[in-house]
Amino acid sequence: MLVKICGIKDRAALDAACEAGADMLGFVFFPASPRAVTANQAAALARSYADGPKRVGLFVDPDDTMLAETLALVPLDLIQLHGEESPARAAEIRARFCKPVMKALGIATKADLARMADYADQVDYFLLDARPPPGSALPGGNALAFDWSLMKGQTPPRPWLLAGGLTPANVAEAIAASGATGVDVSSGVEKARGVKDPAAIAAFIAAAKAARA
Repeated sequence: MLVKICGIKDRAALDAACEAGADMLGFVFFPASPRAVTANQAAALARSYADGPKRVGLFVDPDDTMLAETLALVPLDLIQLHGEESPARAAEIRARFCKPVMKALGIATKADLARMADYADQVDYFLLDARPPPGSALPGGNALAFDWSLMKGQTPPRPWLLAGGLTPANVAEAIAASGATGVDVSSGVEKARGVKDPAAIAAFIAAAKAARA
């Protein structure tokens, strides 16, 4: 069970995630998000440990300059694309920056799952999140869940993580209903908007790992 804690902004959250056994940490490079960090802030956190969770950079429709400037400072292991990036753009980023790519897709109906086939050869992971509500300023991190049963009988062409509306209280149910082999959480482990709760992080990771076992 892969567990990703997204929206890491401070050392307390980072330490809690590492100590509890997170597999991935997400740093948000999208200024509109309450979880956004600058490249310098992310660099200080990402460079503070050697062995541990993979460092994931979340970007929304980034240009090459932004990616290059961020990667020059932050030792990212993986690039997460959470905007409207096309399959061709995802492939271009993957090749140009020599990093694995995770593509986030907004899901509301079973028809949305068909989009995975378009990206199958261009990315390394999928993150399946609830489609944002109309007019939302954020493409993710809205504490919304999609119908997990939509994943019944699905065989995504790449490893995938379930996201959207997950909490320590419901992550086991979500895993059972969706068959997910990975989960991603941000708002579900916060004590205030954009502020992580170390105890909730530990509880989420423990619940997710136990559910899969």
